[in-house]
Amino acid sequence: MNYFNLHTHTFTNQLEVLELVNQYPQEFDSSLTSYSIGIHPLFIDQGRLESDFQILEKMVSLPECLAIGECGLDKRSETSFEQQLEVLERQLLIAEKHQKPVVIHCVLAFQELVQLKAKLQITTPIIIHGFSKKEQLAKQLIDNGFYLSFGKNLLKNPDLKTVFLSTPNTKYFLETDMIDEGIQEVYALAAKYKEVTVTEIQNQVNHNFQTVFKRS
Repeated sequence: MNYFNLHTHTFTNQLEVLELVNQYPQEFDSSLTSYSIGIHPLFIDQGRLESDFQILEKMVSLPECLAIGECGLDKRSETSFEQQLEVLERQLLIAEKHQKPVVIHCVLAFQELVQLKAKLQITTPIIIHGFSKKEQLAKQLIDNGFYLSFGKNLLKNPDLKTVFLSTPNTKYFLETDMIDEGIQEVYALAAKYKEVTVTEIQNQVNHNFQTVFKRS
């Protein structure tokens, strides 16, 4: 593996890239060889929620499933925040049971996320995807055991450079999410910011991957 893409919605089938393709239970694609699966806070549907959990429970035990997610909390969602918390709690407990990492979508609810992790005593790694916030929040999350993944906002917002540089090398991942640029471009920018070679970024992300996903 030369590149690991922590979060993408598009499978590009590049031999040099291991892609963690985001899947939702209601539109599961069994042909994918590596994926995460989760119930997104913007797409909680009470009418199919138990069906979604049944699919999630079934698929998470398969070796192709590397993580739970994306799931999380979003105060823009039409779903009540209380139900979002309940749905996320169930997913975190499933992840803990199977010892699979969790890919988190979080909007305006980081304090509640930190509190929930502590309340449930979650030990499996939790990664905030698409991180775009300030250095102070980044430090708080890292101090509470979270990992951060950078992608779209790293490419689009030069102010995020200082946050990325302040993130310990053992605590970050890189991703594309839904942008047109490839993961290679994200790695190239990360290397430029860190003033190292792309190979050094590859080695670091590979190390983080082995630590978090327990794979080589």
